[in-house]
Amino acid sequence: MLRHLPNTITAFNLICGTVAALFAISGDLVIAVWFIALGMVFDFLDGLVARALGVQSPLGVQLDSLADLISFGLAPSLILLQMMQQAFYGRMRPLTDVFSARAWEVGLETYYPFIALLVLIASAVRLARFNIDTRQTDQFIGLPTPANALLISSLPLIFEYHYTPMIAELLFNKWFLIGLTLLSVYALNAPWPLMSLKLKNTSWQDNKQRYILVLIGLVGLIALGYLAIPLILLSYVGLSLLWPISKA
Repeated sequence: MLRHLPNTITAFNLICGTVAALFAISGDLVIAVWFIALGMVFDFLDGLVARALGVQSPLGVQLDSLADLISFGLAPSLILLQMMQQAFYGRMRPLTDVFSARAWEVGLETYYPFIALLVLIASAVRLARFNIDTRQTDQFIGLPTPANALLISSLPLIFEYHYTPMIAELLFNKWFLIGLTLLSVYALNAPWPLMSLKLKNTSWQDNKQRYILVLIGLVGLIALGYLAIPLILLSYVGLSLLWPISKA
């Protein structure tokens, strides 16, 4: 029975991603974000449990990627799509409304927000590449899909809990959202060697970049709340590229 526990946890990640996508479709973005966050917890636990029990398997690897595609690819893309609807048309709406009329009756411009689905495609490529890339055992090549999902998910939280007219104007600016979409597409598959956050030991010498990132994250969240999330991710990329972890 224990050998099935990691895949069961992965299934909970998949369920969270599916529920997040459904809430995003209905326009309930903050609730969608919390289900994505819960999916991240399960995504962390499944690998941890598999290693602890010594029951890692090729099936688990593939199932994990499929769950991640829903939780960290599809759900964030739909959040971004809804925000683009607000930016382009001044309101969010259930996506079922978009398809309730014939395309030639509503005009091509109705579908401009679907640019956000490029993030879903880039996430699928990222996850497929991860599964076959032997270089990504101790580091990542390109921004991991959970990190990109966290970046996109931070936007509804910032709007909800740190609202100012200036923040609202930025977050729902169509050019900002298009730029973020293109940045995500590139970053997911960029040739950037980024550190893995998994600890093989607890020594300062081997993990100083990771500990510094955790410190930046804690201080940032305490001082800035959800506004710190993009800064933490920027620090993650910066520390990885400018101060790579020694493999010696």
